Amino acid sequence: MLTIFQNIIRFIVLVLVQVLILNNIQFLGYINPYLYIYFILTLPIRVPRWAVLILAFVLGLIIDMFSNTAGLHAFATVFVAFVRMPTINVLTSIDESSNPEPSVRSFGWMTYLRYAGFLVLINNALIFILEAFSFVNFGIIAIKILLSSVVTLLLILIIQMFKKR
Repeated sequence: MLTIFQNIIRFIVLVLVQVLILNNIQFLGYINPYLYIYFILTLPIRVPRWAVLILAFVLGLIIDMFSNTAGLHAFATVFVAFVRMPTINVLTSIDESSNPEPSVRSFGWMTYLRYAGFLVLINNALIFILEAFSFVNFGIIAIKILLSSVVTLLLILIIQMFKKR
């Protein structure tokens, strides 16, 4: 019950931070941090896949409504939720009886960095490629993807450092 309450609070806080603060920040025209994806990254391992997909869709749809983007975030977030569990299975060997929340503490620094980095990169790549809907300026799109992913990943790692041990 405590985990459900924590996830509800996390969902609300991340949506508010994204909509009220991060959507209004655009560093140098290239960096748009998308911290809301942290909610999907930190859902406990054994949450049913259908529930993760529904939560991802709702999260993306809410961000889309406030960002005035027609389904970009919903698509990217659902895709990240879809590949989340296969990514965890490739990177870790999880005990079947446990239900850890993916974190630096449960995965270790390098594994968590690969896990979060890969999913953040996929999320940002989908958002920026669909937003441009063209490969004409692929160099600029690639720079946006890379810089936004690095900043988002840094924010996620800062949150991980300050979490209770």
